[in-house]
Amino acid sequence: MLDLLPEQQPETLNLRCPVPLTQHPAAVYLDSLGSERSKATMREGLNIMARMLTGGECDAMTLNWAALRYKHTAALRSALEKKYAPATVNQMLCALRRVLKEALRLDLIDPQDYSKAVDVRSIKQSGKVRGRALTLSEIAALMESCSGKTPIDIRDKALIAILRGGGIRRGEAVNLLKRDFNLSTGALFIREGKGKKDRTVYLPESACVLVSEWLELRGEAPGPLLYPIRKGGEIQRRRMTEDGVLKIVQRRAKLAGVESFSPHDFRRTFCSDLLDAGVDIVTVQKLAGHASPVTTAKYDRRGEETKWRAVQHLEF
Repeated sequence: MLDLLPEQQPETLNLRCPVPLTQHPAAVYLDSLGSERSKATMREGLNIMARMLTGGECDAMTLNWAALRYKHTAALRSALEKKYAPATVNQMLCALRRVLKEALRLDLIDPQDYSKAVDVRSIKQSGKVRGRALTLSEIAALMESCSGKTPIDIRDKALIAILRGGGIRRGEAVNLLKRDFNLSTGALFIREGKGKKDRTVYLPESACVLVSEWLELRGEAPGPLLYPIRKGGEIQRRRMTEDGVLKIVQRRAKLAGVESFSPHDFRRTFCSDLLDAGVDIVTVQKLAGHASPVTTAKYDRRGEETKWRAVQHLEF
């Protein structure tokens, strides 16, 4: 348990009786998240913080979040910083602030107490950026690893085409329905992406060809666009999982001899390549489904060569 004063002990932070989920700030916050993966990640973060605050007596649903004050959140930040990496701490602090924001909206916490409680600084991170962009040769090697004619090869080519060509999140990919893809225009309709926002992205023609090959094998039945496939080639007509996408990407990287990368690196590659091609950042932002161009800029993984080419336009 955190080293708190007597008046801050766990009994003051326990919910004395259950409350409806519509009035529970943590439940309201978690329900606002788009993907099940995001919900699971943030729920675990809230559980960790609740246990730290109460010596293991509470979890996210039994802690009285509205009772938190600055003395709690400041002590919590300090304890988290000693135990977790900066990115993990900042993610949990973000969840904490969002839960307290819901408590304010539900009139469970005084505005002044709220403003003080959320006034905790994020942890400063090193300048090293996360993830990377894939090179054209790496993407070619990945596609070559899927050059066979088995159902798994055909499905994996379509999956890579969608992740690389559409720049979408893996959670968005597994949620795609067959009706969400328009072969004639290359449009992919993304339902309830991050922040539960819908958007439309467009696949290049080369990617559409690969998806169409999968559709010929998949058939016209309604349902998920992408299916899991057993090792023997049996297509399972159900939705893929995000973890399944991760394992496919890891397997293809190993087969292709490509340095390990994550499915999210396809998004970084997507944004970097479009920016390098001269597409304005607002358009890239809309395609990526980012709330702000500032977020899109963080996905830019173009190297020194791009900066060198840029200054060559200057005349003297």
